[in-house]
Amino acid sequence: MSSSQHLRNVAIIAHVDHGKTTLVDQLLYQSGRYREEQLDKLAGGQHGLVFDSNDLERERGITIFSKNCAIEYESLAGERLRINLIDTPGHADFGGEVERVLKMADGALLLVDAHEGPMPQTRFVLQKALAAGLKPIVVVNKIDRIDARPDEVVNEVFDLLVDLGADDDTLDFSVVFASGKAGFAIDHPGDEPDGMRPLLEKIVEFVPPPTGDPDGPTQMLVTTIDFSDYVGRIAIGRVSSGTLRDRQRIAVIDRDGKQTLQQIAQLFTFVGLDRQQAAEVPCGDLCAVVGLDPVGIGNTLASADDPRALPTITVDEPTLSMTFRVNDSPLAGREGSRLTSRQIGERLEKELRSDVALRVGPGETKEQYIVSGRGLMHLGILIENLRREDFELSVGKPQVVQRVIDGKLHEPIELLSIDVPEDFQSSVMALVGDRRAQLEKMSQKGGGGFVHLEFSIPARSLIGLRSRLMTATQGNAIVHHSLLGFEPVRGAITHRAAGVLIASEPGSVTAYSLDALYDRGTFFVRPGDEVYEGQVVGENCKAGDLVVNVVRGKKLTNVRAAGKDDTTQVRPPRDMSLESCLEYIDDDELVEVTPGKVRLRKIMLKEADRRREARRAMATV
Repeated sequence: MSSSQHLRNVAIIAHVDHGKTTLVDQLLYQSGRYREEQLDKLAGGQHGLVFDSNDLERERGITIFSKNCAIEYESLAGERLRINLIDTPGHADFGGEVERVLKMADGALLLVDAHEGPMPQTRFVLQKALAAGLKPIVVVNKIDRIDARPDEVVNEVFDLLVDLGADDDTLDFSVVFASGKAGFAIDHPGDEPDGMRPLLEKIVEFVPPPTGDPDGPTQMLVTTIDFSDYVGRIAIGRVSSGTLRDRQRIAVIDRDGKQTLQQIAQLFTFVGLDRQQAAEVPCGDLCAVVGLDPVGIGNTLASADDPRALPTITVDEPTLSMTFRVNDSPLAGREGSRLTSRQIGERLEKELRSDVALRVGPGETKEQYIVSGRGLMHLGILIENLRREDFELSVGKPQVVQRVIDGKLHEPIELLSIDVPEDFQSSVMALVGDRRAQLEKMSQKGGGGFVHLEFSIPARSLIGLRSRLMTATQGNAIVHHSLLGFEPVRGAITHRAAGVLIASEPGSVTAYSLDALYDRGTFFVRPGDEVYEGQVVGENCKAGDLVVNVVRGKKLTNVRAAGKDDTTQVRPPRDMSLESCLEYIDDDELVEVTPGKVRLRKIMLKEADRRREARRAMATV
């Protein structure tokens, strides 16, 4: 089993929600290493989610952090192999994870939904795989769907590969049809199911064994960093040359070429979902190395006698930035325990060690940080993790990262894909057209009354667009986007048309006050919620901001109007998630994030201060 000829390193790449995590669960189960109840236990009681180990991944149904596991398989030819499976994120915002883990693979399973076919993130991840020299095996998943159209989907995959400039060898791809949920794979639609064996045979036949010089000097590129409270940092990667041994003295070469001599404390290989201590790891296999510090992503572990650095990992630059700052609202410190700029800064530094797509720089003051990432979801996940770790902070409006190319200002351009019922097509076209978008493609989607639209659109135009699309299409739109590149700035776009309702006094919201303000707009707060002066409590029905009193109570007198208390009208509030708030805010507003609440507020809480700043801004124009 130590020979590289008996190894297969396979990355699984797919669009969000096309079933790759469920497929991996089935491969683990059918390999015989885990019983079904063991997988359920490992998944925290949630069947079919064993590879989504993070709470946010289970809640959102997406893969954020890459993982890897290994299964043992005896082929039909009687050959015993170990297959290292690498699960990768399907969302473009986590492309930093995708680019890294593809370094460990020699082949790829391209998973596509039997109805939806290739989607924007399919294109994004596949492009990265082709750039890494991986030839995909196409897995048409969810073949048991009533609306499955497998032949059309295979043709769409072929067209996508042509668009991406794939060579003739890649275009001659192998196809397998599967249902991760039902636990089978077949070579042709209509074949009799026999478990996942046809897929495993495809991997054995079409994924090449790892290359490298087993007798050469030791080399391993660190592609992932894990952390344990007991042993500290754990470097994960693939041995690309020589053999890595337990207790070996090695040179750790960082991204700048600086070398440090260190000793391996423990060495682990992957067996199923577990790590098993090993005396040595041969060329081509994946492993986890304990005892190295400093060590980071993109570092090379090399022979101490002949240290040679491997090419470091290149990652696309961030496209979106936000200001993270200390929470200074009147309600600060009531829920969280980590409040200071030093604690926020240390946490961001820790995140930089494992997230190569993230950038952190100083803000305008010592209490601010400029944090840049690949998209709103990328930064939103970071903020959500911070609040779950008992942090309190405020974040500013997302801003796109622009570049100067050949003396001209360029901005990131995204490929926006929208599937929508035909009845709402004109509404979508009007809404997107106001945001400097250009229609690239339009087609019917699977004959179900849906139309598929693709636009090239500035990344700044996407901020706040999803919620408006959902409103305009009554929740029927399916929206995805991925980065295309940078182009000259296309011009101004429309901003939030309506103003906001701002609390004038601190206190608890009353139904009496909301009833009196019923016609003023839509509120984000409920009776009983505690608010403070300067907090954004709703959206005005007109342009311009309006200061309102939402804590006013009913006067206690001896005079009563019959039936008045029974007719109090309180419109249901609009629930604002963290990402909805980040999309909604304007330049003079912040999102206050605490472990229990997400609030909107003005940067300047006092109305007099806001007016003074407005006069100053008018004077400088």
